[in-house]
Amino acid sequence: MHTIQASEFKAKCLALMDEVARTGQAIVVTKNGRPVAELRPHRPPRARSLIGLQKGRIAIKGDIVSPVGARLWDASK
Repeated sequence: MHTIQASEFKAKCLALMDEVARTGQAIVVTKNGRPVAELRPHRPPRARSLIGLQKGRIAIKGDIVSPVGARLWDASK
């Protein structure tokens, strides 16, 4: 991981952002020799649920609501 002083980061901020995006390597920004920030590539958050995960990959063919080969239930019996 690359480290850089805050004053140098301030002067080269946009170029450093391009470098991080290009290389994928994080940069630690220090102030008085102590780490204060980290510039790292953005990664979208992972999906928290499975809802919509298979969207566009699954096709429903036929009737999915009606019973399949089962006799209708009669409540009067």
